[in-house]
Amino acid sequence: MDTHLHHDHNEVHLQSSDMLRDIVIGMSDGLTVPFALAAGLSGAVDKSSIIVIAGIAEIAAGSIAMGLGGYLAGKTEQDHYNSEVKREYDEVDNVRHKEIEETKEFFANIGLSKELQEKATEEIVQDKDRWVHFMMKYELGLEKPDPKRATKSALNIGLSYIAGGIIPLSPYFFIDDSTAALKYSVIATLLCLFIFGYFKSKITGINPWLGAIRVTLIGALAAAAAFGVAKLF
Repeated sequence: MDTHLHHDHNEVHLQSSDMLRDIVIGMSDGLTVPFALAAGLSGAVDKSSIIVIAGIAEIAAGSIAMGLGGYLAGKTEQDHYNSEVKREYDEVDNVRHKEIEETKEFFANIGLSKELQEKATEEIVQDKDRWVHFMMKYELGLEKPDPKRATKSALNIGLSYIAGGIIPLSPYFFIDDSTAALKYSVIATLLCLFIFGYFKSKITGINPWLGAIRVTLIGALAAAAAFGVAKLF
């Protein structure tokens, strides 16, 4: 009898989910905000050069602001984890009996018998570091964050914002008349929003076609509102 385990089943998991989330955040705002700004200005000025200057300024400011937000979020996550680790070490040292009961409770909740609960708990509490790591993961549901996460997040979001923002602005670089440039900007941006919404929804498990339509409509409505307000005033 062949008792060896055969790994014929390959599980496919989404890798680098944090990076994908950053790209989604940066790209979605990068496509939408500069698009709405360019559309609004197209309703107020004739020269594309003014829109290009304003658009570049907005992309620069927006990418910095979004990147800073990602950096602060990453630092907050890291600070929270470090704070909880410190508290967990303190509880292991000072209220050891309580932590032992909580460890047993975890094993009970996953269906182990009382005998196995005792053995598993006795085994894991012998190593303080391993015990704390176990409690962080299974009691608090916290994974140790990447120490470079904050910087990576800032770069991912900021660069994605720039990449997204260049798309609606690009026709204004080549067409001097803002109204004519707006037509190409609308086509390019709505197409990109549709593609972006499709893949974003597919990754997150939502119906990709509905997600694509929803993202496209949001961008179109934002641009139309900005253009209408500029024309009105």
